[in-house]
Amino acid sequence: MNVQILSLANPFQLYDVEESFGLNLLPSFKVLQMKVYLDNAATTPVAPEVFEAMLPILKNEFGNPSSTHLFGRSSKAIIEQSRRGIAKHIACQPSEIVFTSGGTEADNMAMFTSVIELGVKRIVTSKIEHHAVGHTACHIQDKYEVELVYVDVDDAGNVDLEHLSIILGDTTKKTLVTLMHANNELGTLMPIMDVSRLCRKHGAYFHSDTVQTMGHYDFDLQDLDIDFLTCAAHKFHGPKGIGFLYINKAVHSKAFIHGGAQERGLRGGTENLHGIVGLAKAMDLAYMGLEAHQKHVFGLKKHMIDSFKIHFPDISFHGETSYEKSLYTVLNVCFPETDKAAMLLFTLDLKGIAASGGSACSSGSSKGSHVLEGIHANPKRPNARFSFSRYTTKEEIDYAIEQVVEIFKNKIV
Repeated sequence: MNVQILSLANPFQLYDVEESFGLNLLPSFKVLQMKVYLDNAATTPVAPEVFEAMLPILKNEFGNPSSTHLFGRSSKAIIEQSRRGIAKHIACQPSEIVFTSGGTEADNMAMFTSVIELGVKRIVTSKIEHHAVGHTACHIQDKYEVELVYVDVDDAGNVDLEHLSIILGDTTKKTLVTLMHANNELGTLMPIMDVSRLCRKHGAYFHSDTVQTMGHYDFDLQDLDIDFLTCAAHKFHGPKGIGFLYINKAVHSKAFIHGGAQERGLRGGTENLHGIVGLAKAMDLAYMGLEAHQKHVFGLKKHMIDSFKIHFPDISFHGETSYEKSLYTVLNVCFPETDKAAMLLFTLDLKGIAASGGSACSSGSSKGSHVLEGIHANPKRPNARFSFSRYTTKEEIDYAIEQVVEIFKNKIV
């Protein structure tokens, strides 16, 4: 049999054709369902340029960076060149960059360092932080008898700065404030400069999980007064398993991982050379034409917002959605109430659309979103987090919108 390939933006069109003309096309056509990846807040595809930059390192640069012979020196030079390039992008000193395995390790390093080395006795955070911060804060509270205080957030995930100021007004305990720059589920941006000024006014240390914003927004660490911020390369088209922690030079920290003198003695273990090169290249690409990238992606987000408002009059959105107050790569949609709310993401997946119902970083977790609970979201209304990248196209957004409308029209959820 002569099998032809038929690619349809909407594979259900095939059945419409069959019904209209009384034909059975399935034996003659293999349907290729469109695949749309809209979960870029969880991870992004590696950019081709990043892959090409890493390949010769994997093939040729096998020397241990700690070795003093020419192979080791070559690897060490590549690491330091990458470190300088990264530092230049965020206007800090190369010595302030410590390479880690990613954002979670970097968050842990900042928080444990603050307690063990800097003498912090109180941690101020929110109940809608990523688990890398939230769970770590609870563990530290139990193990080190550190006071844990939660600052209020509103129903859009905005930090209550007045409440934070009141909390910091009590200066009897050395304090660390840890608040994420952009919420990974809602997309709401935290006013990082305002929080920085409050921390400095009251003598508190300040750490921000900037995993969702690094590579997506400009950072000038000569202007932003902060003690720690974090990065994970795979959030902006770099490889997984590599990131960094920025540690302000005014912070005097000691080893977090023992057993080696790597990373100025702060993190023992042979460096991930090809990962570091991939991180540096991904950051180069991210900040090359950043403004155009932001405009393109926010345009897709706005298009999805406007389209959903047309099709669903009672639709709403979790978190802020404006360009000024929200992460332009994330949109959390609150769909009409249904008894089958849990089926939405499963049905989207069957239609080739990858989205999330909140954070996807805790694999295998079946628990509801602590973030949506923290903003008092209605559990009977299904939500989906659509997150975009520079590679996302309008055609993909239109297909996703079309399939969501189809799902609710046919009462699948």
